[in-house]
Amino acid sequence: MTNHASTILLYCRPGFENDCAAEIMDWANRAGLPGFVRARDGEGYLKFHGAHPDVVPALSARLDLASLIFPRQWLIAHGEPLTLSSRNRIQPILETLKQSGLIGPYADLQLEYPDTNSGKQISALSRRLLLPLRRALEDAGIETAANTNRRLHVFFMDFDQLLLAESIVDRSSPRTNGILRLRQSREAPSRSGLKLDEAIQVMLPAGLREQLLRPAATAVDLGAAPGGWTWQLVRRHMRVTAVDNGPLQPALLDSGLVEHRREDGFRYRPETSVDLLVCDMVEKPSRVADLVARWLDSGWCRAAIFNLKLPMKRRYQAVRDCLQRLPQDPAWRPLCRHLYHDRDEVTVCVLPDGRPAAPSTLK
Repeated sequence: MTNHASTILLYCRPGFENDCAAEIMDWANRAGLPGFVRARDGEGYLKFHGAHPDVVPALSARLDLASLIFPRQWLIAHGEPLTLSSRNRIQPILETLKQSGLIGPYADLQLEYPDTNSGKQISALSRRLLLPLRRALEDAGIETAANTNRRLHVFFMDFDQLLLAESIVDRSSPRTNGILRLRQSREAPSRSGLKLDEAIQVMLPAGLREQLLRPAATAVDLGAAPGGWTWQLVRRHMRVTAVDNGPLQPALLDSGLVEHRREDGFRYRPETSVDLLVCDMVEKPSRVADLVARWLDSGWCRAAIFNLKLPMKRRYQAVRDCLQRLPQDPAWRPLCRHLYHDRDEVTVCVLPDGRPAAPSTLK
């Protein structure tokens, strides 16, 4: 990274700026790095400012998107917002990059905007500018290279105002705006399954994903009805015990891969241990966290993916409290993210970290 870093820029879901701010300030305070946040409710992004020039480089060295909850993306932004003329947007960008010493090489270029109604209007502009800006960067000698660990971002705060920023490739999101957009299948029982699909693609390492979600692997879905999460597992050819007093989509039962147990998910006990526990119940987050903790402590599952429904206030603290209820065991690796398809909830994955496969039967 260059030494011109001035702020850390974070993207988040609009309305969650305070939660994102609480999280980044917690990171800074625990590291003994003084700073402050500037954020406005509903803007979909915020900036962390260090109290002195060394704070942002020191804090950015500690950040990894996989370990963050509410940010969708984090970047190191350089300088003040750049005001552009509608007649020529590209040349001022090139000049500012050269003046700031931000001359690459870069692994990629992303033109981005807030995930708001006004920000979405900028998306057409960003698509129009992407190819001409790529060519202009090449002509100016600002190169791209596959073997570099930096990515260049142009973040449009508005049509005529932007920030130039960099990300660290292996500690940030590769997706524009930090968003993975998924399409709802007509066959799916509900849209809730998109949350599990996104969690699988974003939060599970590829090797572990292949192990846990292999054909004929076993899973339990607590609070399954109408079957959105079960459907995601069945389409990966897993065998699922769907636990819910409510009805499931008939096609799931016809698959031959689903056993429907009409029971209370909090009372259900498996006869054999399973590869994966999933849970998307509308319950107090602490109660769900305690339920999953019991499954993990009892050896009833090898890994777990579940949602926590959030309160209206102090959401970051509520999530931290719930994560403390999970087994504090180095054999487990908990990850928690506020995914794009989440709303007033977060998704938690508790993954095995060197733990052997679960036994086939319980003792």
